[in-house]
Amino acid sequence: MTRFKYCKVGFIIIVSLLFSSCKFGRFVVYNFADIKDYKKFPSRPLTSNQTKFKFNSTLKGIFPDTLKYGSRSLSFDKLLEDNKTVAFLIIKNDTIQYEKYFKGYNQESIIPSFSMAKSVTSILIGCAIEDGLIKSIDEPITNYIPELKKNGFEKVTIKHLLQMTSGLKFSESYFDPFGEAASFYYGRNLKREVSKLGLKRTPGEKFEYVSGNTQLLGSVLQSALKEKTITQYFQQKLWTPLEMEYDASWSIDKKSDGTEKTFCCINARARDFAKIGRLYLNKGNWNGKQIVSKKWVEESTKIDVTEGSDEGYQYQWWLPSVNGDFMAEGILGQFIYVNPSKNIIIVRMGKNYGNVNWSDLFSLLAKYPQK
Repeated sequence: MTRFKYCKVGFIIIVSLLFSSCKFGRFVVYNFADIKDYKKFPSRPLTSNQTKFKFNSTLKGIFPDTLKYGSRSLSFDKLLEDNKTVAFLIIKNDTIQYEKYFKGYNQESIIPSFSMAKSVTSILIGCAIEDGLIKSIDEPITNYIPELKKNGFEKVTIKHLLQMTSGLKFSESYFDPFGEAASFYYGRNLKREVSKLGLKRTPGEKFEYVSGNTQLLGSVLQSALKEKTITQYFQQKLWTPLEMEYDASWSIDKKSDGTEKTFCCINARARDFAKIGRLYLNKGNWNGKQIVSKKWVEESTKIDVTEGSDEGYQYQWWLPSVNGDFMAEGILGQFIYVNPSKNIIIVRMGKNYGNVNWSDLFSLLAKYPQK
């Protein structure tokens, strides 16, 4: 080891010891976001249902061993493994047509959602409206977070947060240890960090993807729920009704009286993430029971370019094309992709994105079987 490397290691150890109890220290030790991050943070548990829904499966899937991708024909398994995939599921007509795990992962491996949790937070907002806990997406968020009035948030509505058009001043860079994203991810007082947020432009003018919007949605939801935690509401409205196969958890900022990181950090298995896709594939209906309102699902996944909205994003869901497909997406290439016209759900979980345009690949796979 060179002298420079010794110095670098020594510096990291010293900083870690000095700042191990604060956000900066955790940033130095943990940086960057990692697929094992669910082990680093405290969390609230989600309990699997005694009755477990399981997809049908087939040994004769409709997807080829060799895939024509771009100008090349590639082994599908090799394409996935070479590009840092740890889990990949293709479910068509309620049947698992393809399910493979890589890098030592298997069906029971816990994988963090990262920003796929944003889509789940959106679902819970829709449930809270249906339950009468939130009146309307057109309400100002200061009805639920009154302390933000002093920061000029009176004209920011719940819809602005859903659409990422709030005008929030927020650094999404996870490489800046002093930025808001690091404070939200590594910090231990989300309520305090939320109270410090400000605006940089008038709400409704421009789309800008920043995680602060979703954490504010979490603050709205928690205020509406009063004493019940967001995890408890998630358990009640989704985890139990969707008959999840496994226990899971939602990471929080601190052990005592913690706040859910609603912009990220649901820790679950690939098959259970697929059930969230199935719920929305069926417009909120689960085996004959309407779990989420059909209207909310449709509003959440349609193209809307009004009031600064982006055609590729709606209510915390990405819209990769004009063909009605939509997806939840996380920072390391975690995806729940849904294509209603093809009756297909794809879940991809990874250590990072690799060198693949995943939404293009999902669209290609949705066309199978090909004539």
